[in-house]
Amino acid sequence: MKNTFKCFLGLIFICATFSCAEEKKEEQNDEGNRQNQNVSKKSKSENLNISFLLDLSDRIDPTKYPNETMEFYMRDAAYIKSVSEALDTHLRRKKVRQMDDKMQVFFDPSPKNQNINTISNDLKYEVSRHTASLELLDGMKKTYATKPIEIYKLAIEDDKYVGSDTWKFFKNKVKDYCVDSTYRNILVVLTDGYIYHKDSKMTEGNKTTFLTPQTIRGFDLNQSDWKDRMTEDEYGFIPAATGLENIEVLVLGINPDPKNPYEGDVIKTYWSDWLDSMDVKRYSIKNADLPSNMDGIIKDFVLSKS
Repeated sequence: MKNTFKCFLGLIFICATFSCAEEKKEEQNDEGNRQNQNVSKKSKSENLNISFLLDLSDRIDPTKYPNETMEFYMRDAAYIKSVSEALDTHLRRKKVRQMDDKMQVFFDPSPKNQNINTISNDLKYEVSRHTASLELLDGMKKTYATKPIEIYKLAIEDDKYVGSDTWKFFKNKVKDYCVDSTYRNILVVLTDGYIYHKDSKMTEGNKTTFLTPQTIRGFDLNQSDWKDRMTEDEYGFIPAATGLENIEVLVLGINPDPKNPYEGDVIKTYWSDWLDSMDVKRYSIKNADLPSNMDGIIKDFVLSKS
């Protein structure tokens, strides 16, 4: 009788142990599935789609706006190099089978100089598991270190500055050219912060599609109460688009008129209010500082996601 009872208890123990093991296995499988889903989602967000919008207006003219420390067009080229190095770092951290990243350069309007357009085409890269190689990565890094400066020099030599239609680029092209739902999208805008193009000059109340030093003076935003005036009278850019929550914007090269001590703050407020109005969730707006000071800031923006 005792032996029968012991056998019965042993059978119960074995069944309980088997049941627990099965439950644990199912939990592990469920956890594994959740982790795989998270990895899949994470891999998509870690695929970078980086776009540059270059402002080739007379702001880059070293004769009209000279700078003894470092010309502004050279700063632009160095900022671009920093971004490309960040992408290079990002790619080399990934396994080849995970690579699916893009980088390209845009202008608005397109330059009439065909050499500039050819170079911009050379700056279009797509790195995937099918194309990835050390030669490709090294080539991309070298191209982005040398070709952008050629674009700026050609634009300066042409001496035909027609402005940069930044407002219309956001209105008509950002979603089509710079946003892909399966990527983490970053748009780097190289600009002094002022926006003007002869074909995009509109006003709605106190909101405009342009901003110049003359505009700021005309709105009396060169006084200490500039922020109150902007808020009360609703000065700012006319929203060019909505639904840009899937793109991050890094604005580099802000160069305010030194005659107005509040000019830089006004420009940055115009841009931040504008980006907010277009639903951009993450952005950073930086002055035209020396590339050595900006390198870490630029790379941190590209390589980290808040």
